[in-house]
Amino acid sequence: MLQASRGTVKPSGNFNASADAETLRKAMKGLGTDEDAILELLTSRSNAQRQEIKTTYKTLFGKDLISDLKGELGGKFETLIVALMTPPLAYDVTLLRNAIKGAGTDEKVLVQILASRTPQQVKDIVASYRQEYDDDLEEDICGDTSGHFKRLLVILLQANRQTGIQGAEIENDAQVMFKAGEQKFGTDEQKFVTILGNRSAEHLRKVFDAYMKMTGYEMEETIKRETSGNLRDLLLAVVKCARDVPTYFAETLYYAMKGAGTDDDTLIRVMVSRSEVDMLDIRAAFRRLFACSLHSMIKGDTNGDYRKALLLLCAGDDA
Repeated sequence: MLQASRGTVKPSGNFNASADAETLRKAMKGLGTDEDAILELLTSRSNAQRQEIKTTYKTLFGKDLISDLKGELGGKFETLIVALMTPPLAYDVTLLRNAIKGAGTDEKVLVQILASRTPQQVKDIVASYRQEYDDDLEEDICGDTSGHFKRLLVILLQANRQTGIQGAEIENDAQVMFKAGEQKFGTDEQKFVTILGNRSAEHLRKVFDAYMKMTGYEMEETIKRETSGNLRDLLLAVVKCARDVPTYFAETLYYAMKGAGTDDDTLIRVMVSRSEVDMLDIRAAFRRLFACSLHSMIKGDTNGDYRKALLLLCAGDDA
């Protein structure tokens, strides 16, 4: 299954790293910066190609491309461009590190990354985190979180989800969660944590169907009623990602822009990290779920070069 083809950003066909490095250098030299040249070039190259440009830039000019970009750009546009210049795995690792080590913990980042990445991606993140910071990601997360929220994060970090569908377990799993939630005074969160953290996505979808038949409730409704705070956010993210990852990100983008003020950190994180993975599916899910297209919402919610770059990553209007 080649997922790559569902991205909006594709490798450039007649790619020439030296020519691109020259273009970027020219865009930053002299009076004023040519932001358009920078954003158009970087959004039309794959991440692997951007890494080649970075290496070639240093070879040709003896300067670090990211430092030069940071020196010329500012604000959200700079954050977005630097994110585009970071390899996907390094980007996830940096985001997690900052979420834990910054002032206060940014639980939203922990939830969005650990609930949506594949088990193999999580294993790579854990290994890369150790290599980069000489720290244990699990220990760092445990030091910064608590309760069932912490337990579910630890389970997700093990990246040991079962594969396939355990036919004999479907009814039982649904029954266990029903008894732990709707049927009980007070909720036994541990049962939810164990099942949602360890079963495969295909298996969980069957469990959600069985649960719906048994209780008349969608799993999400029960979680919203029975849990709260960070645990609720993480359980919901795990359920939604088991159902469909692009739909989860479509909702995430919508709520990052809906209402007063834009959650630019989330907007940048999702647009950059999914641009080569499943942005086409996210756009389709967005259009299906909401009364507008992703393109029109970004357009109405952002401005300047930042908006131009986001719209290039979105790459089309499903009006």
